[in-house]
Amino acid sequence: MTLRLLRRLFRQKIGKLTEQMLPWRGIYHCNRPDLLAHSSNNGPSPSSSSSSCSPLTSAATYSRRLLGRGSWFGDSVLDDSPRDATASTRGPCKLLRVEQRDFRSLWQKHQDELIQLSANPSSPSASSPANHRKHSHHQPQSHQPGGKRQSQRHHSTGGISSRQGSQENNNSNNGRSSSTSGGLGIPSREPSLADANINSSKSPSSPQRQERNPSVVSATAVDGGATTASGNGRSNPSPPSNAQQTAAPAGQPTGQTGPNSNQIAQLTLSPSERAMMMGKVLKTLIMAASSASPASALIRDRKVPGRGTVRHCLVGTEMVDWLLGLSPEVHSRAQASAMWQVLLDEQVILALSKEHQFKDKFVFYRFHEDAEGRGDGPAGRKPSQDVVRDAQQKKDEVISTLTQLAPDAVLKAILRKPTHDRSPDDLEIIYEELVHIRALSHLSTTVKRELANIIVFESHPRAETVLFNQGDEGVSWYVILKGSVNVVIHGKGVVTTLQDGDDFGQLALINNAPRAATIITREDGCQFLRVDKDDFNRILRDVEANTVRLKEHGRDVLVLEKVSANPSAAHRHSASSHYKYTVMAGMPQKMLEHLLETRLDARHLSVRDEDIIRPYSSATDMFLDDFLLTHIMFMPTHQLITELMRNYRIESPTQDKEFVVASKSRVVNFVYQWVTSIRDPVFDETITHSFFEQLHSEVHADARLYHTLREEAAMLDHVQELLGEYRAARQQGGSLATLTWTLPAGGQSVVLFSAVNAAATAAAAAGNRKNSGESNAASAFSAEKRRPIRADDDIIFRVYCADHTYCTLRQPVNATAETIKLNAADKLGLRHEELVLAEIKSNGEKSVISDTEVSIATCLSINGRIFVSPKDHLDAMTVLPDQEGPSDGTCNELEMFSTRELAYYITLIDWDLFCSVHEYELLYHVAGAQPFRKIKSNLDLFLRRFNEIQYWVVTEICLANTLGKRVQLLRKFIKLAAYCKEFQNLNAFFALVMGLSNVAVSRLTQTWERLPSKLRKMFNEFDGLIEPSRNHRAYRIAVGKLQPPILPFMPLLLKDMTFTHEGNRTLLDSAGLINFEKMHMLAQTMRTLRYCRSRQLLLQPPTPRSEQEVRNYIRNLRVIDNQRILTGLSQRLEPKRA
Repeated sequence: MTLRLLRRLFRQKIGKLTEQMLPWRGIYHCNRPDLLAHSSNNGPSPSSSSSSCSPLTSAATYSRRLLGRGSWFGDSVLDDSPRDATASTRGPCKLLRVEQRDFRSLWQKHQDELIQLSANPSSPSASSPANHRKHSHHQPQSHQPGGKRQSQRHHSTGGISSRQGSQENNNSNNGRSSSTSGGLGIPSREPSLADANINSSKSPSSPQRQERNPSVVSATAVDGGATTASGNGRSNPSPPSNAQQTAAPAGQPTGQTGPNSNQIAQLTLSPSERAMMMGKVLKTLIMAASSASPASALIRDRKVPGRGTVRHCLVGTEMVDWLLGLSPEVHSRAQASAMWQVLLDEQVILALSKEHQFKDKFVFYRFHEDAEGRGDGPAGRKPSQDVVRDAQQKKDEVISTLTQLAPDAVLKAILRKPTHDRSPDDLEIIYEELVHIRALSHLSTTVKRELANIIVFESHPRAETVLFNQGDEGVSWYVILKGSVNVVIHGKGVVTTLQDGDDFGQLALINNAPRAATIITREDGCQFLRVDKDDFNRILRDVEANTVRLKEHGRDVLVLEKVSANPSAAHRHSASSHYKYTVMAGMPQKMLEHLLETRLDARHLSVRDEDIIRPYSSATDMFLDDFLLTHIMFMPTHQLITELMRNYRIESPTQDKEFVVASKSRVVNFVYQWVTSIRDPVFDETITHSFFEQLHSEVHADARLYHTLREEAAMLDHVQELLGEYRAARQQGGSLATLTWTLPAGGQSVVLFSAVNAAATAAAAAGNRKNSGESNAASAFSAEKRRPIRADDDIIFRVYCADHTYCTLRQPVNATAETIKLNAADKLGLRHEELVLAEIKSNGEKSVISDTEVSIATCLSINGRIFVSPKDHLDAMTVLPDQEGPSDGTCNELEMFSTRELAYYITLIDWDLFCSVHEYELLYHVAGAQPFRKIKSNLDLFLRRFNEIQYWVVTEICLANTLGKRVQLLRKFIKLAAYCKEFQNLNAFFALVMGLSNVAVSRLTQTWERLPSKLRKMFNEFDGLIEPSRNHRAYRIAVGKLQPPILPFMPLLLKDMTFTHEGNRTLLDSAGLINFEKMHMLAQTMRTLRYCRSRQLLLQPPTPRSEQEVRNYIRNLRVIDNQRILTGLSQRLEPKRA
């Protein structure tokens, strides 16, 4: 059985069996019955020599063993210990040899089988544990109470030994020996969790040479104080320096995991109070459900192979089954496993196998208190009815909390896997996490994907742990995943503190300079991502090896990267993987040429419509769509159409007919994709009209010569039809005709100047529908559907002077601030010299507006006003009285409206605003609208709407004078948030919850205390969803599970865009090489808008009660946006308690 198992493992997993007549290095396995003689130096011994053993030159005497078929030896390669014994053949032998590198890989991947193999008493294994190679004497045999003799393995120095005696029963309750097995230098059977709470196991490596697990490190101080975790991945065998002794007292060990990568690395010193509560609730519910049928109870005494009977034990599959049936909120086995993973990380449950990953398999687990022996009886003490009732009340809260924590636990479990065990899905999860870490924003997409393969997880449960000392050699780069660290410099003390998302030690990846500071954990439970220098440099070498640089006149014009066309095949290193070249950087003209040559074909486009709208698609080549969405950043439209026409007119006597036709076809396909995906902004550039007409005529002329271009001619016909529709819509009375908007003086949002007439028209239409029997509220709302604001539309607004006099201007939306300033000065009788245009916010803050800015009236804050004044009189400008907002709330009016009806019309209005925002407006926002001479008014109004809803919540609650009204409003706003979440209006949902979290509301303790517990729990769930930690990880996971239509949290999308824009250069060098990887990341975020509105919003309208009143109310919200005023109102409602 032993030989069969070894052969199977070697053939399937290593695939490198080597027959050797003269073994040299590696671990060996005897493949023939001929015996091998083994001699080890055990000091003076009366042993006589044998003719079958090779002569030894040492003066010392040697002990000898004979190893037969099925034995193995030489496992000292596991920890690089030297050979301290001689092996010689007694006759012709055949050996199977495994190289050191392959054996280590085999050990990491299949340790369970090897542990079982080494513990098999029928296996005459031969090996030496590295733990005891320093000792040269035999250890005495120990006697167990009960008369049985427990044999100890020989601590030989030769790296070869054989198991002595037989494996004893490990189920005795009186005491056990933790001796190591003879085969592979690993611990023998570990004591059962039934005996004690086991948190550590013996390391199979030598104390002089402990190796850090390649994927998991847990450094734990034993006696308190500072613990030193070496920055190079190993503990320092030499005495500590003075600085080290200051941080870590002498003699204080550092606990690290050994080569056994599946053993638990502690993330915490002990379960947190919240985790213990959740574990207690679940255990109580399990025991309550099992009390009727003890035989089928989840928690019961079980017979575990190799351990005997283990008390109070659970099985992974049964735990998942039970959790699936406990709550409808648990939708899948994967989700249930992730929820149990949270409790396993917190040590609320413990795995008998001591593995860190929860498995939905026949794997045994125990609750923490049972492992400590606090359980009572065969299945634990039966909970009382009061305890069960309390657990039932807390069940929903526990399920909700575990659901929120589960994704983070899954990520940590993946990061703690050995790097070679990470699946393609695992790597994708890690990559998505790395994308949102600001410390890695400057790295290319390829490098981030490679980092997912090698980045490792490191945890330090105890505060005051020293990660590395000033002056140490730097070999690792750290990113803080959780917790904080102090940066200490000799002679200066703590110079700064680093928090979540910060990084340190990155200079170690660039040069060999020593550490410039000492890093000490500031709190318990710190967790890090670590990149080792060798791995990072290898990634950079690999990336450079796969990089192709095209040069002209001695300089780079296009930089391409060779990547696998099938990522999953690449992960498996499939020999049949196909490769393609992606653009990393290049000159604009060369990138366009490469796009036309490689991504466009007359019959088979590389990008499908359904792929264009799918965000974050790594499997689809998005080069064409990336170019179309971002070309305005590096290739203006006039330059683009010039290059397109040049590529179309590629006639040359040296080119064959097929090449010429293909080139023309590619240009036409590019133009067709450009028009159909970008839409109106293409036609807004009047220079494109003549281009389309010229191209249309030339394609039709060429189609008469080249019949294969007939399909392309049909495409251009369709483009001409779209252009004709655009021109018709721009005519008077058309859908794109110039409109006039107005900015109300009371602080409301921009509306059409004819809004009153439009409202009257809608009311008349509603009356007609009533007479005809039509009851669809959505159709009534569609009568008021707004058109996007265009650059040439007019807008009416006021401009004030320092003495609060004003003039009313009617200007184009794209009018510059300088134009507005001069026109206002003329109307107000001010001299033009040294005038400034400024916005005065309701809190008195003054913001000077640059002369080149456009769409001034649409980008004001909620209660902001435009002022014009001489530059030296800027300080004299004061806030207008009406800027402070309303003085009375609308609680009575608000209570008349149905909460669902409010959510419905809020969502319709928000959807209308959201659909008016073009993807280009996000680029204008992050890069500035002035260079493009474009407006972003629609995006400004959508963002303003978010602020309106947020401050509306705070205003109404702070203006409610009675406690009862405030509680009533709290209830309504929490339910309103729930409806918005149900309608997938996440923008309004965030605004409502953030309004309820405003300090002016959250401090009203008497109001919150009166709120029903069910609503408090609901709000806590909502608050957890908007939690900004880990770059809004909770929100990103939640929105990733939704299908369109979705109203996303727009401020976060803009944050991602700004993060990408400011963290990456647009030009890589002075020659004009464009960083196209930055363009790809920007386009990924822009595609999110397209994906979210790829389906129409179809909501079931509520029962019509007062729809016109509701629409008018939510369109004209009056709010206070001055936080100082809101806080003052809140303090008057509930003064501070002494």
